[in-house]
Formats: sequence, C-alpha cells, structure tokens
Amino acid sequence: MATMSEQMKAAWYTQTGSAAETLEVGMLPKPSPQPGEVLVKIHTSGVNPSDAKKRSGARGVMQFEKIVPHSDGAGIIEALGKGVDPSRLSERVWLWNAQWNRPLGTAAEYIAIPESQAVPLPDNLTFEDGACLGIPAMTAYITLDINHNPALDLLEHLREQTILITGANGAVAHYAIGFAKNAGAKVIATAANPDTADAAKQMGADLLLEHADAGPDRFTKRITEFTNGKGVERIVTSELGNILAVAPDILAPAATIAAYGSEKTPTPTLPFYPLMFKNTSLESVFVYEASDGVRTRAIRGITHHLARKGIPALIDKIFPLAEIVRAHERVESGNKRGMVLVAP
Repeated sequence: MATMSEQMKAAWYTQTGSAAETLEVGMLPKPSPQPGEVLVKIHTSGVNPSDAKKRSGARGVMQFEKIVPHSDGAGIIEALGKGVDPSRLSERVWLWNAQWNRPLGTAAEYIAIPESQAVPLPDNLTFEDGACLGIPAMTAYITLDINHNPALDLLEHLREQTILITGANGAVAHYAIGFAKNAGAKVIATAANPDTADAAKQMGADLLLEHADAGPDRFTKRITEFTNGKGVERIVTSELGNILAVAPDILAPAATIAAYGSEKTPTPTLPFYPLMFKNTSLESVFVYEASDGVRTRAIRGITHHLARKGIPALIDKIFPLAEIVRAHERVESGNKRGMVLVAP
C-alpha cells in the first residue's frame, strides 16, 4: 500500500453523469515516470468543454474504470524516466492531450506523461497561461494554418488577409484573434453581444459584429463594406451550421472555412455549389487527432508567437481542486468567457 508521501490529491470519476453525481476528490497513488516520460507537478489544470462532455457521457462510454479528467495543464518537471534528457529536470512546461486515450489527466497534483507532450513554457507566460494552451491555442493555430502555403511558416500566409473568427468570447477564438493579428491579418470577430467582447478589442480585432444568425443581411453587408467587396480569405468557427448560410456571400475566391465544431447544428446543410463555384476549402479540425506534422508546426508557432508577443490567456474563473464540481458546472453553464481552470 502506498504511503502518504507516495500519494497525491486528485479528482476522478468512475461513471458518467452530472458533475455533482460523478466527480470525487481524494488521494490516489502518485505516478512514476516510465521510460520516455516526465513526472510533472501540476500547478494549473484546464477544464475544456470536451472534458465535461466526456464526463457527462456525451462522448460515449467510459474507456477506463477510473478517469482523472482534463487534457490541459501546466507545471514543473520533477522527475525523469529513462532516456529523457537530464536538462529537462525543473523545466516549466505546458501539456497537451494529457487524458486522451489515457486514464490519468491533469486534475491531480502530478502526472506522468510522454516527454513530447510536455512543451517548454515561454518565460513570459504564467502557469495559468500555460494551462490554456493545449486545446484552445492548438486548435486556434491549426485552424489558421490548415490549407496553408507550405513554403510559408509561422502563419506568414495570413499577412494582409482578412479573417472572420466567430465566438470572440471563447478561448479558441481569443487565441485565433491574437495569432492572426500577430501575423499581420485583419480580423472580423463575432459575439452574441459585441459590446462585451473586451478581450477581442484588446487583441486588436478590426471589426466586431453580432453573430450572423442575428441578422444575416446586415451581417453580409457589413463584411462586404469592410472588405470593399473582396470578401474574407478564411473563416474560423465553432458553429459551422450558423455560418454556412451566409458563407458564399462573404468569402473571397479560394477561401478556407476551418470549423472546429457545430454544436447548435450538428448536421448542417451545405450550400455545395455556391461554395464550389468559389473553390472554397472546407476543413474540420479535431485537435486530439492532429497529425504529428500538423502538431509540430502548431507547437513551434505557438511558442514563437507567445514568446515574441505574449497573448494573455482569457481566463473566466479559477477553482481549487476541492471545487472541481463547480468548475465543470461553470463550463457547462454556457455563461463562461474564456477558460475555466482548476488549481490542484
């Protein structure tokens, strides 16, 4: 039996359902790093909508008998498995896919994880910043990089383009706005209430609009005027179904739609020929299954942009691990702006 010094605080669930019914907090055995792994002392854990959906059962049956949730987090490497460069000891890192196809995520004091999934955290970022990078920042970067010019790197292909980014108060959109502006693009951002999109304004969004479904004709007219009739070169959206109706009227020729969700309209109607006649590329982004090459470009780009010009994390609330139920309920409430974090 593990001694108290070999145990750690953690949260877990053994069945799917509501946060209050399923999440437990207590002590679990402290993991040890295996060959190629690092042991990370977690300072901050990120709660994403996918974490809550998996816990609720919306993503299917449980893969493991006991799950410590959360894929994102940040902390310090405290121990190394065999084969890991000794220089990585005491390194500040952010984590990605920590609980993807694994039973133990970041809602704990410690995690043992393959060293490639522990990325050096730029000195100008806090652990809270780092806990927001895994899913939100990587999704944002990939949506901007997908269908890129392979001769260009670090989002240089976006220079002087105009990009529409929906859901400005969301964590993914927040990073997408920051990366796009860093790369020299013009950004049109949408929000249910543009007056509340303070972070988007601070990040330099050039035009803030209500979502397209609030007034499609007005929406199209504003974008047409802003782009002098040219249209936008890229749409980044979490709600594909809501933007498709107006997309043919606002897209430039050979533009890209990069969608990472369509929650309100899970089976959207596709205006195929109007999009085809503009040679539009429609790409879906599921960050958990990104290829090694795509992920490598994203990690390199995120590090470059954040180290060169910090993009402050958009944080909604931070809860102690003991209040993880409240954290999950906050994510599911639909009222959050940015990331919900947990401090083990």
